[in-house]
Amino acid sequence: MFFQVYGEHALIQWVMLFAVLAGLILWNEFARRTKLGGAITFFAIPLALTVYFIAIAVGARMGADWAVNNQTHVYMNGWFHYAKLYAALTGCIGFMMIKYEWGIGAKRWFKPFPFIIVGINILIAVASDFESAIIGWNKWWLSSEGVWLYGGWHNVFNGVAGLFNIFCMTAWWNVYPSKDRKDMIWADMTWVYILVYDIWNFAYTYNCLPTHSWYCGIALLLAPTVAALCWNRGGWIQNRANTLAIWCMFAQVFPLFQETFFNGRQFFSWAVLPIQYVNGVETINAIYAASGLGDEVVAHTTVAAEGATAANPTAMLVISALALVTNIVAFGYIMYQAKARHINPYKEDVFVGQKYYKDAMARAEVNS
Repeated sequence: MFFQVYGEHALIQWVMLFAVLAGLILWNEFARRTKLGGAITFFAIPLALTVYFIAIAVGARMGADWAVNNQTHVYMNGWFHYAKLYAALTGCIGFMMIKYEWGIGAKRWFKPFPFIIVGINILIAVASDFESAIIGWNKWWLSSEGVWLYGGWHNVFNGVAGLFNIFCMTAWWNVYPSKDRKDMIWADMTWVYILVYDIWNFAYTYNCLPTHSWYCGIALLLAPTVAALCWNRGGWIQNRANTLAIWCMFAQVFPLFQETFFNGRQFFSWAVLPIQYVNGVETINAIYAASGLGDEVVAHTTVAAEGATAANPTAMLVISALALVTNIVAFGYIMYQAKARHINPYKEDVFVGQKYYKDAMARAEVNS
């Protein structure tokens, strides 16, 4: 197994996984079905949270205890989490503009926006993978959020897989509002892309967000995938952006929901560790003790992976290699189809023969 979900806390860990999955699916349905739901989720709540984040930052700089010890400041203060949150929100708003044909959302030149914003989000993750490889090659290193990460070839494999994944997105110009105005339809983003993206993104969370990956690597990826495969064909990328933004907002405010602290303690019993921490919290405790940090969190501190602090990178390597192979295969298939049909795969649809594509196009308002 990839995760340590056995023993006395296994039941609550599985229960909370499905609770998060259900919550994300339901909130996404609320956000996508009406303008009011979208406005509340992607305008009103983010605006309030931005004021909250600024207040925390200002308070922390002034040394105010309420801000310095705020869980958002302590556990979610790195560049990645804020970049991911606001990049995802930008995507959600842009997708709403396309599906409701607001302003520039109705213009043809705006059609590649989904590709651009998804590409930016992928590049943020790719940068994080390469950062881990550079700082922590075959050793533990402490992130700014107090998470011990282990770097190595898995980061390189998955970083390269992410670059291929960007160019597995086809038909950049062929996005449409749905006839019922509930979704933005990208029909050529079929199950093929969904599969290789999910494998790559799971590997990313497993490599670089290991203490969170039970939730953001499984529940968060399953939520839009279940919707896209069961009742919302063609709307996967909108669902992905929506659920990602929703989860990022929740996790930014309540990181203790899933947190395992840098010294191995857990706030809630449903927090889950992956198997790279060989002996679970005991391994994290050993790394913490070997670092000599005391009660401090000093980003980029490194610790050798040996003895009590030994790592188990096998699962990271396997899933990252799988991500690289599947994305290369998908990219190769796209290029093969492009050559065989004499098309530009980034201007024209590639997967026109698939039932998923046909079902999605049946929902699209193509002349819009």
